[in-house]
Amino acid sequence: MAAKKGLGKGLDSLIPSKPIESAKEVSDQNAVENAKAMVSIDKIEPNAEQPRKAFDEDALMELADSIKQHGVLSPLWVHEVKNGKDSYYEIIAGERRWRAAKKAGLKEVPVIVMNLSEQEIVEISLIENIQREDLNPIEEALAYKKLLDEFNLKQDEVAERVSKSRTAVTNSMRLLKLDERVQQMVIDEMLSTGHARAILGITDKDKQYDFAQRVFDEKLSVRDVEKEVKRLQNEKDSDKVKEPKIDPRLEAIYAELQEQMKKTLGTKVTIVPKDNKKGRVEIEYYSQDELDRIVGLFQSIRHE
Repeated sequence: MAAKKGLGKGLDSLIPSKPIESAKEVSDQNAVENAKAMVSIDKIEPNAEQPRKAFDEDALMELADSIKQHGVLSPLWVHEVKNGKDSYYEIIAGERRWRAAKKAGLKEVPVIVMNLSEQEIVEISLIENIQREDLNPIEEALAYKKLLDEFNLKQDEVAERVSKSRTAVTNSMRLLKLDERVQQMVIDEMLSTGHARAILGITDKDKQYDFAQRVFDEKLSVRDVEKEVKRLQNEKDSDKVKEPKIDPRLEAIYAELQEQMKKTLGTKVTIVPKDNKKGRVEIEYYSQDELDRIVGLFQSIRHE
């Protein structure tokens, strides 16, 4: 099955063995190089499903100036889309180069035509952008969610394909729990990923947005946000039960234990003490697959 390719091993490993122009097996890089072609820029369209949505106009103009002098040095990866008698090429990787080439006034650009499944196209677009660090945190999270939801991949499988840890994928997707207005602030670089993750401690969406605006206006650091979110959480908890006094020495021990359990379980773990002798342990999960995996870990421990 094509989707089993080593997608996390770099873009070179993704070059398929069958370009669309030929049914003949292509077994090495030289054969793929020979499959390059010059295509009219007007016959190429961007992929509406590609993860990256935002493009820096100043950076595009710089690239366009370079292309005017040197041309497009790296071919675009495309696949052919049939539309009745007509056809066009949809971009798999290289939309930034395509946009810059249009600004530079080029009539043709070099392409490699590839024959890939829809899932492979999504994965390649995601991997290329991650490797180039072109995606903002929300675009990256949405791309992971697409692989999970539309292609029924598990988080471990997604992590393997993009050469990320499963925890990194999970933490990325947590950002989608933010209010959409806060997500937009992350896209607009008004908030860092660290700020956004700290704001996740506030569950009410309107309060998230109000607090995010305050973070931006007051230029609060991530550490300041974490402290303030914790204070707000404590205020909320104190409306129900007076916060217990915990031995400071135990707090340091609990923090270390939380980190150890987080590494073991691969997800966020919180120790919530009621007093110096008892309390509870909270383990977060972000999908049914995640819950099944955690339960499986406990069951394997019980049977040892």
